[in-house]
Amino acid sequence: MSETNKYEVGFSSNATKDPRRIVFITRKTSAKVKGEAGPQLMAYPHLILREAIVFQVLTIMLVALALFWDAPLEQLANPLLTPNPAKAPWYFLGLQELLHYFPPIVAGVLIPTLVVLGLVVIPYFEINIQGEPLWSGNRSRRAQILGGVVIALAILLALYDAWTVLVPTLLVATLALLPYFQPSNSSRLFQFLLSRTVPWWVMTWFIVVALTLTAVGTFFRGPGWSWVWPWR
Repeated sequence: MSETNKYEVGFSSNATKDPRRIVFITRKTSAKVKGEAGPQLMAYPHLILREAIVFQVLTIMLVALALFWDAPLEQLANPLLTPNPAKAPWYFLGLQELLHYFPPIVAGVLIPTLVVLGLVVIPYFEINIQGEPLWSGNRSRRAQILGGVVIALAILLALYDAWTVLVPTLLVATLALLPYFQPSNSSRLFQFLLSRTVPWWVMTWFIVVALTLTAVGTFFRGPGWSWVWPWR
């Protein structure tokens, strides 16, 4: 015979304690699970005071920079003379770098749209809700999926000669695959990489690629958007 479960009947709103309870909810009550409250601090003075200090320090730094260094302004714009290269503001140089490799509709519309949609959808993945690391489940299956995605992306980027995207992509993929090949390594770096989730790796890849594209467009692009060394 199967073992009989014993239940304790009573009024309670905590469904997390043992033994399990059957709670009778009347019309004027509602079920509620109480979690453990973390440490709490008052917004004033603990938070607002720190924010005020950071704001003042930042203001002093900006004023000092404005006093000792001139802004890198050029002469008045001449509609009859187009500078070469005509660079966008630094926050758009990543997109301008993509335009060097891909067609305008792909680099200016399709890729930014897919990136934004991906950043919106990724937090709702089930693995993000569970908070499990990348290699906590079926390791071989996840390694095959990750390897297939990286190989397909590398082939696509190689066809367009987009090496400024390919290099950081391979770098992040290598770091993500290191714990798979050496799961028993006890160093802090490997333990840190082993505990990272899929959304963390995707966000890291996005940030590394964006920083690489911006840095290349800022310091390594010259006339005709050709490659130049900044110290020459």
